[in-house]
Amino acid sequence: MRILITGGGGFIGSALSRALLARGHEVVILDPLSPQIHGDLPAYEPVPGTVLRRRDVRSLRHSPELLDGVEVVFHLAAETGTGQSMYRIADYVDVNEMGTAALLEAIAQAPSRPRRLILASSRSIYGEGAYVAPSRPDHLIQPAARGQAQLQKGQWDFTTETGETLVPVPTPEHLPPRPASVYAATKMAQEMLVSSACPGLGVTASILRFQNVYGEGQSLQNPYTGVLSILFNRARQGLEINVYEDGKESRDFVHISDIVAALLLVMEADTPSGAVYNVGSGVPTSLLELAQTLTGLTGFSAPIRISGDFRVGDIRHCYADLTAIRRDLGFEPSIGFSAGLERFIGWARHQPAYQDKSDIAAQELRSRGLASGPAK
Repeated sequence: MRILITGGGGFIGSALSRALLARGHEVVILDPLSPQIHGDLPAYEPVPGTVLRRRDVRSLRHSPELLDGVEVVFHLAAETGTGQSMYRIADYVDVNEMGTAALLEAIAQAPSRPRRLILASSRSIYGEGAYVAPSRPDHLIQPAARGQAQLQKGQWDFTTETGETLVPVPTPEHLPPRPASVYAATKMAQEMLVSSACPGLGVTASILRFQNVYGEGQSLQNPYTGVLSILFNRARQGLEINVYEDGKESRDFVHISDIVAALLLVMEADTPSGAVYNVGSGVPTSLLELAQTLTGLTGFSAPIRISGDFRVGDIRHCYADLTAIRRDLGFEPSIGFSAGLERFIGWARHQPAYQDKSDIAAQELRSRGLASGPAK
C-alpha cells in the first residue's frame, strides 16, 4: 500500500516510516526539512527506503499528482511551538491551517482519492484539562485559561468560589475545546477542516490527540518545543535547569513507540469517519519530577531552580483519558515513563552536543511580554 506522510521527515514521521516499511508498505514523505527542526540539511538522513519529496505541505494545492496511488495519508506537518506561536501568529496559521486546507484541496482534485486520512492533533486543543472539586468528584470542571494577572501573583492552581483547590483528573475526548495558545487554536482548526471536508470527499478521517511525545529521535536542536530535549541539553552542559511556576505543573509524557502503535492501529481499524481519540500514557508527571529524574538517571551535575517564571499560553495540568482508544482499538501504552526516559537518555548521549538556545527562545517571549516571573 502506498502511504503519504506530510511532515514525514520529523520525529514522529521518521519513526512511523520505519514501522510502515517493516510491514511492506511504500512510504512517500513530504517535508520541507525546516532548519529549526533539522538543523543544517547535510545532517538530515532520510529513513532508508522512503521516497522524499522536499516540499512544503502548502504546495500540495498545486500538485495533486503527488497523491496518485496513495491510499492512506498521515497528516503530521505542523509548526508546533506553543510559546513561539504567540508571536509568530501568521506563520502558525499559514502552515497549520492553510497547509491542511491545501492537502484537502489536493485530495479533492486528485484523480484517485486516498481512502483514509489520519490527522495528528494535540491535547493542547482542550486548554486546561479536566478537573474536579474534592466535594464533587463526579462533576467535571474545565477552567478557563489562567490570565496574566493571576500568573503574575503566582496563583498557579484553580480554586472554587468556596476555596477548594481543583484536582486534575483524566481528560476525555468530549471535553469542549478551549485553546489557550495560537498553536492550540490552529490544531483545533485542523480538526474542523478535516471533519468538515472529508465526508464529502468520501475519505474516512480519524483524529488522534497526542499528549507530550518524547523518545529516541526527537529533535535536540529545536529550542521552541520538546521540554525533555531542552532539559537534556541544559543538563548535559551543566547549565541551570529553570523549572517554571512551582514545578508542580504536570504533563502526560507518551513514548514515541506508543504513538506509532496508535497510528498503526487506527490505520488498520474499521472506525467511523470523524472518530477522535486521545493518545497518551494516561499518567501525569510534574515538570519538577521530570527534571529530577533526568538529572538522576544521567548523573549530569546541573542545578535545578524552581523559578516562578511562567509563559502565557501554558496550561497547569492535562493528562489523557484512554477509555475510548482502549475500547475501540485495543490500545494500551507499553512504555512507562522511567523506562522510556532511560531509552531516550541512552540514545541522546550518543548524539552531538548542540548549543543550547532555550535562553534565546525564552528571551523572545519576555521581550514581547509573553513570559515573566511573579511579582516580588
